[in-house]
Amino acid sequence: MYGSWVILLILALSSIPVIIVYIWFRLAKYKFSPVWFLLSLLTGAAAFFPALVLQDFLNFPIASSARLQLFYHVFIRIAFTEELSRLLMLFIFILISRRIAQKSGFSSDGIISMYAVSKGAATGLVAGLGFAILESAVYTDTGVLLLRAVTAAPLHAACGSRVGMAAVMFRTNPVQSFMRLFTATVIHGIYNIMIVIPGVPSIAAVLIAFSALISSVVAIRNGWGSEENPQISA
Repeated sequence: MYGSWVILLILALSSIPVIIVYIWFRLAKYKFSPVWFLLSLLTGAAAFFPALVLQDFLNFPIASSARLQLFYHVFIRIAFTEELSRLLMLFIFILISRRIAQKSGFSSDGIISMYAVSKGAATGLVAGLGFAILESAVYTDTGVLLLRAVTAAPLHAACGSRVGMAAVMFRTNPVQSFMRLFTATVIHGIYNIMIVIPGVPSIAAVLIAFSALISSVVAIRNGWGSEENPQISA
């Protein structure tokens, strides 16, 4: 276990992306209030706990093959459980917030707007940052500590963005919702593989994290480019 000063350093590094994203949203004048931003951040942090429960529940060997066991651990026990926990917490958060605001985000003919999907993506991105902060504070593998401190936030933000869209479309378009959960899990799993396999250049994990984040940022900007967005069938 590392000292408290290291934990503070990690928390400081993990908080930088949160500040950058908040400034971006404010400068771009997106309809994303400070209260919603904070609640999204806390929702992401809260998702860390059900993920721990699921990971503990799935902590058992499934095959004698080392490769199959590694695949199970990286993609199912880690990546899938974390993305599923994020989806659950974001779905609950969005559902409750809609009930309180008395806004469904959908038109009467069952069509969801691209603007609503983009807000879901932005909410998930912020939630991913909240998850990354808490995870980084308790992570104990000092061998990849510095690399994770730099790349965990972008990775979780990118995956969270996709899961945020999945949460918005969960009830109206379960197929698209599942596909976004699936892609988030795949990206997360590949990143984990790059981290744990010896001999794989660290730059590979960096490229995966930041390229996924860039695509999420572009999707949010395109969706929030105008309030009169096209709509997609639910």
